[in-house]
Amino acid sequence: MLEVADIFRACGPAWRRTVALSLGQLKVMSAIEQCRSAALGGHVLRCAGCDRIEVAYNSCLMGSSV
Repeated sequence: MLEVADIFRACGPAWRRTVALSLGQLKVMSAIEQCRSAALGGHVLRCAGCDRIEVAYNSCLMGSSV
């Protein structure tokens, strides 16, 4: 599933070179780029039935109401 963070990570650097963004916009874009990535850490999930391993990265919580 493609997320906004995936698009920002792939296209963000080139886009920022062509568009003038405020400091606030740059901070939000950076936080989104780091969301669900190794930058925020994560944990390993292992299926008890088949031993399949999946890495789940932590969220930046920008979309939560915490």
